[in-house]
This record gives sequence, structure tokens and C-alpha cells, in this order.
Amino acid sequence: MPLLTGTPVDRQAAPYARRWWALGVLCLSLLIVVMANTSLIVAAPDMTRDLDLSSSDLQWVIDGYTVPYAALMLVLGAIGDKYSRRGALVAGLLVFAAGSVAGSLVDRTELVVAARAVMGVGAAVVMPATLSLLVATFPRAERARAITAWTATSGLAIAVGPLVAGWLLEDHSWGSTFLINVPIAVVAVIGALTLVPPSRAADMGRIDYAGGLLSIVSVGCLVYAVIEGPHFGWGTGPVTAAVVAGAGLVAFTLWELRHPQPMLDVRRFARRPFSGSMIAVLFFFFGAFGSIYYATQYLQFVLGYGALETGVRLLPLAGAVFAGAAVTGRLAPRAGVRITVGTGMAVGTVAVLLLALVDEGADYGDFLPSLLLLGFAIGLSVSPATDTIMGSFPESQLGVGGGANDTSLELGGSLGIAVLGSLLGTAYADRLGSLAGGRLPGGALEAAEESVGGGLAVAEQVARDPSAGPAQARALVDAVHESFAHGVARTSLIGGIVMAVGTLIVLLVLPGRKDPALRDG
Repeated sequence: MPLLTGTPVDRQAAPYARRWWALGVLCLSLLIVVMANTSLIVAAPDMTRDLDLSSSDLQWVIDGYTVPYAALMLVLGAIGDKYSRRGALVAGLLVFAAGSVAGSLVDRTELVVAARAVMGVGAAVVMPATLSLLVATFPRAERARAITAWTATSGLAIAVGPLVAGWLLEDHSWGSTFLINVPIAVVAVIGALTLVPPSRAADMGRIDYAGGLLSIVSVGCLVYAVIEGPHFGWGTGPVTAAVVAGAGLVAFTLWELRHPQPMLDVRRFARRPFSGSMIAVLFFFFGAFGSIYYATQYLQFVLGYGALETGVRLLPLAGAVFAGAAVTGRLAPRAGVRITVGTGMAVGTVAVLLLALVDEGADYGDFLPSLLLLGFAIGLSVSPATDTIMGSFPESQLGVGGGANDTSLELGGSLGIAVLGSLLGTAYADRLGSLAGGRLPGGALEAAEESVGGGLAVAEQVARDPSAGPAQARALVDAVHESFAHGVARTSLIGGIVMAVGTLIVLLVLPGRKDPALRDG
């Protein structure tokens, strides 16, 4: 057997013999792309201290990755389809590794944001390439199992990212959380060349670059507006971006309807299996990413867990993902996509609503049931939805299909973190103002209201102030904790209601097993 795999999948008479090894490489590639975001959750406090980050700075250190990641996936997926899906995977991993090296070395906020943006470009190549290669490599009878493993890897990365980052931060600076990506990316590149067979679309024709540009502008501006507006106010920048996104979406739709070879045939959204699955992915990750984002903050800032301790306490979520994946492998073929996805979304809704019970006395045991249910829901519902989305595309557009699925995922996650994070911040600030407003100077109260981390930092300053002292500082800490718990509960209630509405929409849109819409193709 040759060292390098050179025979394209479509020229092989039998299913590719090493396809399950190839899946391992694709899952490893996916793992570091997702971990790049989740690891920052626990690295953020160290970065904030070392780089003196404001709330806006920290938001863009995180989202400098998200904007190019979400905006470019559709176009880069199409380019991979036309020229080489494996080549796209390797190129994306190398770009991702280069951005990681840069991020570990720089010490200025704008350079960290730039490095994260480079990583986001690499991730936008890697993510759709993993899905398109998976679908191209596996025969139809095995694709659902392979996509289930791919989905479980995403859930695993949500928990493993904070765990690995926490372990590194015990003895190293936050730069190590960037550098850990490099050896993994190198192993994935070697694995891609030796285990993943090359693949490209046959007779694809010219790429619709005009439609691709419109998609980049539309999605990029939409994600920017979603991130900037809820957190920092709807000033000129976010409003302009939202208007451009809306106009770009209309122009993209009209262009794609008239183009003989569209980047994304928007008529596909009229097919209920496809549109229902896209809506499911968007709504599900809205609730999942948003709730994990603030639950992790509660573990760190209110319960006082360190980075490693926080990562360890997220591990049950990963185990529950695998449990859900095992169930969906048996349930989906029997019950169908509508029942499986709808059940998973209902379980996810319950998981988010459970956090509405959080109060100032809540401990880790109050979060554990929610983490377990959320992980189980990810494993149960995301895989059949993704399988349906990918099955809606012909073999020549698998990269575009992967880009569409992943754009929906990333847009939902961005909306969840931005919208729910903004609601949390407002509820926290309002409650803290009512609890501590009369006991703090205006400037100190403003700083404390900005975030839970800011509130605890102000309490440290109060403790060192001879005119105040430890007792007043303790009272402020208690007020901060109570206010953040109130914010988590209020936000979870709203997030759960949004998830419930999304579940109903998905159940209405997705066809039943005997519905003719299931045969749309």
C-alpha cells in the first residue's frame, strides 16, 4: 500500500479501504477548529490581565476569528469542490497553524485580533472540507454513522478546549493555548496526505465568484452587526452593517436565481428537509453556545473554579454528546429526521430552561443536569440535521453543502453568544445597580456593571481602600454574584423560550417520514 493516498475516491472500484482512518483525520482537523474558540473561554481572564483588554477588546479577540470563519465558508467550500477538497483541507490547516503561531508570539491587542482572523480564514477552509471529504469518501449506507462521529467531535471539542487550555494555563501563559494547535495541525496534514483520498467535483464549471462575493459581504456584515450591536450599542457601524447585510442578501438571492451555475441555489430552501434542517442547526447552536458561554463564566467567576477545574467540569457534556450520538444512530433510521431532530431540540430547550432556576446559592450540581441534557441533545439532533443538509447537495457541490451547514452553525452560535450575552449583561447591570448603587462612587459602579469580572476587580480595589475595607468588599462580591446569577436565570428563560419557538418551527417545516417532501432532491 503506497505511503501517499493518490487515487481519487470516484476512481476506486470499491469503497475506500482506509475510510475510517480518514474519518479520524477529518475529526482531528475539526477538533482544533472548534477548540480554537472554546479554549478562549478559560484563557480570557489571563489575556485580559496581560493585554489590559477592555470589554470591547476581548469581544473582538474572540470574534476576530468568527467573522472571517462564517463569511468565507461558502466560497472556500466551492473552491475546494472545484480544485481539490484534500488540498483545501491541507491548505486550511497550514493557514490555521500559521495564525496560531502568530497568536502565541504577539503581545498587542490588534495583533492578537489579526492572528485570530488568520486562524478564522484557515478554519473557513477546513470546516467545509472535512464534511465534503467525509461525504465523498463514505458510501451512502455509512454516511450517517460517519456524520454522527463528526458531530460528536464537535461536542467533544466544546468540553476538551477548556480542559486543554486550563491544563496549559496551570504552568504557561495564554499564548500556549494558541501554540497547542500547531502540532495537532501538523499531524492532521500528514494524516490527510497519507490517509484521506483526493476528491474534487467532476465537470463543475466556472465558480460563481460574483455570488460568492455577495455572500461574503452579506454574511460578514450580518455577523459583525450581530456581534457589535447587542454588546456595544446600535451606533452607525452596526446599523450600517445590518443594512448592507440585508441589501446584500436580497442582491445575492436575485443573482443566484438568474445565474445558470449559482454558488448556492436558493431554490433549495423551498425544500422542507433542507430548510428545516438549516433552521434546526441555527436555533440549536443559538441556545447551546449562548448557555455554555455564560455557564462557563459562572463556574469561573462566581464559583471560583480555575481554568483547569472549569475544563474538568465541562467533561460530562462531552460524555453526554457521545451518548446522544449512540441513540441517534438507532433512532434516526427508525423514527426519521423530524422526530429525532425535534426530540433533540426539545431536550436542548429543557436544558436551557433549567438554568432559569439558578440563584445566588447555585453550585456546580445545579449546572450539571443542564450540561448533561445539552450534550445529549447535541449528539441526538445535530447529526441527522447535518446528514439531511449534505444529502440535499449533488456530489459536485459537497463543499458548498458543508459551507452552508457550517455557516448556519456559526451564525447560530454567534447570535447566541451576542444576543444572550447582551441580555445577560443588561440583567446583571440592572440588578447590581439596585443592590450596590448607593454604596459605590459612579465610576466604580460603572466599571462593576460592565461585567462580572469587572465587578470582582472593583471589589478587590474596595478591599484595599482604607476607607472601605474587607466587609464592604465582601458585600460587593455578594452583590456581584447575586446579580450574575439573576442575569443567568433571566437570560436562560428567554433563551429557552426562543429554543422552544425554534423547535415548533422545525417540527412544522420538517416533513414526516411518509411526506413526499423527503424525496425532494
